[in-house]
Amino acid sequence: MNEWIQTALAALLAWLALPQHGLSTLFVVTLLSATLIPMPSEPALIGLVTLNPGLLWPAIGVATVGNTLGGALSYWMGYGAHTALDKARHQPKGKAQLKALQWLEQLGPKACLLSWLPIVGDPLCAVAGWLRLDFWPCALYMLIGKLIRFIVYTLALLWLIPGAQT
Repeated sequence: MNEWIQTALAALLAWLALPQHGLSTLFVVTLLSATLIPMPSEPALIGLVTLNPGLLWPAIGVATVGNTLGGALSYWMGYGAHTALDKARHQPKGKAQLKALQWLEQLGPKACLLSWLPIVGDPLCAVAGWLRLDFWPCALYMLIGKLIRFIVYTLALLWLIPGAQT
């Protein structure tokens, strides 16, 4: 079974590497990178825009949507994990969970603006789900934070890379 998974993954990655699949590849990479899978999405975005300067704004849009949906997936994983744990243990919340709850309740869904941050941003989406913060406001703040991130990162990196300006 493990060999089959490796073969299927290699075939998928080869298909996504084809030039005509640039935006769809970017979508998959940004979606996966916003889950708890540690992988950067910026190289895919910069590579696509460097090769196809006319795709700057569509690429930023696709990256933002993919990354936001990945954050939403992390939110629902956290929500589901909390629900499953509650059913399994029937115990009150611990001190650490109460501190996190107090901090995030103070910020509320606005904390998801920080979902763009490296290392802590993606787990933050899962914690928002774990704490059962309202989904739609969280998703909106994720979208805003990730859009700003991709605009700033992309334009800054394109400015820094000689010959990559659009």
